[in-house]
Amino acid sequence: MLLSLKRGSDELLGHAPMVTNGASPHIAVMEACNNDAKKVKLDQTQLGVPSKVIHIRNMPLDTTEAEIVALGLPFGKVTNVLVMKKKNQAFIELQDEAQAATMVSYHTECPAQIRGRSVYIQYSTHRELKTEVVNPSAQAALQAAESVQTDKTVLRIIIENMAYPVTIDVLKQIFSKFGVVLKIITFTKNNTFQALLQMADPVAAQAAKLSLDTQNIYTGCCTLRIDFSKLTNLNVKYNNDKSRDYTNPTLPGGESMRMGMDHHAFSLATSMGMGLGGMPGGMPGMPQGPFGGFGGFGGLPPGAMMPGMQGIPFPGQVTTGPVVLVSNLSEETITPDALFTLFGVYGDVHRVKILYNKKDNALIQFAEPRQAALAIQHLDRLLLWGKNIRVAPSKHPVVQMPKEGQTDGGKLTKDFTTSPLHRFKKKGSKNYSNIYPPSATLHLSNIPPTISEEEIKEAFNNHGTVKNFKFFPKDRKMALIEMESPEDAVVALIAMHNYQLGDSSHLRVSFSKSTI
Repeated sequence: MLLSLKRGSDELLGHAPMVTNGASPHIAVMEACNNDAKKVKLDQTQLGVPSKVIHIRNMPLDTTEAEIVALGLPFGKVTNVLVMKKKNQAFIELQDEAQAATMVSYHTECPAQIRGRSVYIQYSTHRELKTEVVNPSAQAALQAAESVQTDKTVLRIIIENMAYPVTIDVLKQIFSKFGVVLKIITFTKNNTFQALLQMADPVAAQAAKLSLDTQNIYTGCCTLRIDFSKLTNLNVKYNNDKSRDYTNPTLPGGESMRMGMDHHAFSLATSMGMGLGGMPGGMPGMPQGPFGGFGGFGGLPPGAMMPGMQGIPFPGQVTTGPVVLVSNLSEETITPDALFTLFGVYGDVHRVKILYNKKDNALIQFAEPRQAALAIQHLDRLLLWGKNIRVAPSKHPVVQMPKEGQTDGGKLTKDFTTSPLHRFKKKGSKNYSNIYPPSATLHLSNIPPTISEEEIKEAFNNHGTVKNFKFFPKDRKMALIEMESPEDAVVALIAMHNYQLGDSSHLRVSFSKSTI
């Protein structure tokens, strides 16, 4: 059905890259739009007079009613919405002119974006937005908006599938797009990285939540789950890599307690091409940049820049390749195979070299740099055989194999390029979605139906103390086993991954985020 639309020509033809309050001479225009199955009549208002109806231009073709409502929701109650997809335009009606004025004023200073594209917001030349036929998706969006809270400033953020480092600086950069960030506290709960973030006002907090919730910081990973916290104010005691109060820069640094996210995390984010010069697209309302996901479109690869963030680089940016240097190893216990198995949890290890003149050091070459970055993130400072190992980027681009005739039989240097045990050899492997830091609980798979709980526990008890065991209720090929400590679990994983349980069955072991 055709749309019957009467409006000023400025709403159809204007191209000003900012919010405006001027309208062209009102001209009646009849436009054939999409098959939204509705007729709309817009009552014209006088030229240049504020209206509770907001006109939005330059939006992506497949923008939904929910996304348009989300733009207006932080400023008040949205009473109606109309999306004209073929014209890349939309209208929303707020409850009163004061709310509309706040929205226009806000987006004058902070231009709105949908899925990485800047959209232009201005007053409509019409006093009301009337629809003759009900649009189900529009009604659903309006009804969903009814239950949204708009008076809170503290957000609770959970980051799922954190395949790349996420620092306080990364969070501040992302959320600053929507307003002033006052305070951030980060912590780990149930093996999941979380944060509490306080915005300066409810409008900014609501806008950030609506735009960023469920989106990816980086392509295919680091998914943001955002809700409002019950807290009304954050009490930050230290300014360090775990917490930050931007309103009080004189706070002491205290002792940083972040596991696996120390000084390496900061350099890693940039070394992988994730400089904060902007963000790759993906999140609705967010432009493209190194955070691939702002726009609800799956996120961009590391290295993309986010328009509107204007290239704010990390200091001390370095380049990380596929090789890492591991130090403070146990000389008496470590072997290339043990390192291959442990580091193989986070990427496909191609080569391992234990240094001849310094056997508590080793070089490990991964298939690609992002796998090396994951290993650094999760394994640096790991307690292994009584020693806290260190994992850092190496200056070497590859691990050299011994020259012909100088082989050591694999005691110090070994090539695993063709190993059948690589976890990520398939492009887009689902294993990337199941990467977790070392923990006391291990996930077991590929268990033969003839193997009992007692047999598995007995095998693992040879490498530590088993506390709990549980088969998956609906799939007995998988189980969870809890060791006495994370160190026991690490040693057990090294020993038991690819352990032969039957004639043709080899156990698969990985770290789990679950508990028993």
